[in-house]
Amino acid sequence: MPIVTGVANTLTKSLPRVLSPKAHAIADYLTIGSLLAAGLFFRRRNPRAALGAVVCAGAGLATSLLTDYPGGVARLISYPTHGKIEIGLAAMMATVPEFLAFHDDKEKNFFLAEAAAVTAVANLTDFRSGPVRVADRMSRMAS
Repeated sequence: MPIVTGVANTLTKSLPRVLSPKAHAIADYLTIGSLLAAGLFFRRRNPRAALGAVVCAGAGLATSLLTDYPGGVARLISYPTHGKIEIGLAAMMATVPEFLAFHDDKEKNFFLAEAAAVTAVANLTDFRSGPVRVADRMSRMAS
């Protein structure tokens, strides 16, 4: 885990879970927007960073649209599972510069900051307060 995301995790892990599902969804869509904007901004200077930003935005958008929370459309992923996926997305964002071989470029800092922000938002979110519709649907299907 990169140092920046480790620090974000350490600082926010023990804090109270204050973000509601709606606030979390807003943070998710702001992150997606910033990744898309970075993709446009990086496209001439650093095409690999642009690609990484767009891929991360796509993964975040897919996860958000499929989650059972405000802003979700298909509601196939439970809200607590979304939180677990998001930690994985933060790790992916932090490793994109290494994976796409621009780890010595200044664009790396953007990805590390995004990963730290996603980690902090995930740690500050109460994933138990979210909708339970997916679980209800699954239990009805099992009956």
